[in-house]
Amino acid sequence: MLKPLGGGVVIKPHEPEEVTKGGIVLPDTAKKKPRRGEVVAVGAGKLLDNGERAPMELSVGDVVVYSEYAGTEIIMKSGDEYVILDEDSVLAIDDAQVPAKKAKAAA
Repeated sequence: MLKPLGGGVVIKPHEPEEVTKGGIVLPDTAKKKPRRGEVVAVGAGKLLDNGERAPMELSVGDVVVYSEYAGTEIIMKSGDEYVILDEDSVLAIDDAQVPAKKAKAAA
């Protein structure tokens, strides 16, 4: 598994929709690049000028929206695709997509 450094995160992109709500099947050329995914690994935090580490705002299991062209796409030998990017490239956490185990822990 990939382990990001500093303020980096590893995201497993969600697959884009293949059929629209109206039932139209989209060819690969018409699909938008996925910009939503689940955080699978986080770094220790960005190193600050005073030598301390900034706490990460993201945690493993968060479903996030990130910049379309941010980060580096990696395909592992297993065929799994991941995006490695800086925490600053993540635009938002999608609270509506929080996995059931995290929702129970928050309650």
